[in-house]
Amino acid sequence: LMSCVRGCFQVSASQFSCSGDRADNILKAEGLVREAAAKGSQLILLQELFSSLYFCQEESPEYFATALPADLHRNDLLCKMSELAKELKIIIPVSFFEQRNQVFYNSVLLFDADGSVLGVPDNGETAQAVYRKVHIPTGPGYEEKYYFSPAPKDGGGFRVYYSNVYKVNIGIGICWDQWFPETARILTLMGAEILLFPTAIGSEPQDPTIHSRDHWQRTMCGHAASNLVPVVASNRIGKENEIRFYGSSFICDHTGAKLEEADEE
Repeated sequence: LMSCVRGCFQVSASQFSCSGDRADNILKAEGLVREAAAKGSQLILLQELFSSLYFCQEESPEYFATALPADLHRNDLLCKMSELAKELKIIIPVSFFEQRNQVFYNSVLLFDADGSVLGVPDNGETAQAVYRKVHIPTGPGYEEKYYFSPAPKDGGGFRVYYSNVYKVNIGIGICWDQWFPETARILTLMGAEILLFPTAIGSEPQDPTIHSRDHWQRTMCGHAASNLVPVVASNRIGKENEIRFYGSSFICDHTGAKLEEADEE
C-alpha cells in the first residue's frame, strides 16, 4: 500500500505472511522496502514482529532465546534495516523482540532516511531510543504477557520521533496500543503529525465466529478523525497454528477516510 498524506509525504504499509525462517522473513521485508522506495515512499511501516512467526500463541520458554538487544552490532535485523534506510533514503520503523538486561519487551526502533536511529538521547544510548509496547494483551492465542513487560517509566512510555530528513513528527503504537484512545491522544498532544500501528491480529481461537477486522479498522480511523492526523496500520497475513491473520492493512487521512486498503490475503 502507498498513499500521500500531510501534503506530499508518501507513506507505505507492508502486508506479508511470515515463516519460521528468520532470514527469509527479513528478505521479504527488504523486498517490500525496496519496492516502496522505488515508488517514491518516504516511510514504510512494516508489520509487528515480522522477522518470525507470531510465537505468542503459546507460552513456551524457548522463545526467550530469540530476543535480541537494541544494539545494531548485536542485532542483525536492526543492522540490516539501518543500512536499507540509508541506502534508499526511507524512514523504517522496525518491530522486534527485545531483551534489555533481564527484561523482555515488544519494541520498535525507528531509522531515519539517513540510517540514523531516531530519538537517541545525548548520551548516545540506542536502547533509550526504543519505543516499548505499553498495552500488553493476554488471552487465547495472544499470550503476550508471558513474554513482554510493559514499557517502563524510565523507557519513555509514549514518545514522538522527529525525522531530521523529512521534517515530520512520527507517533507510534504497537498493535494492542491502538485499541486505547489515550494512545492516539497522547501522541498527538506530544506533537505527532502521523500515527503508525504495526500489528499482528487475526482470528480468535476460542471463538471462530469473531471477526474483528472492521472494528479494528474503525477504531484507528476514529483516532485519525478525532485527532486530525493520518494513520497507517500494517498487519500480517496467513495461517499460523490456530490463527488466521487477516491483513487488511490500510492508510487513512486526517478525517479517518481510508485512502488505501489491502485485502485479507
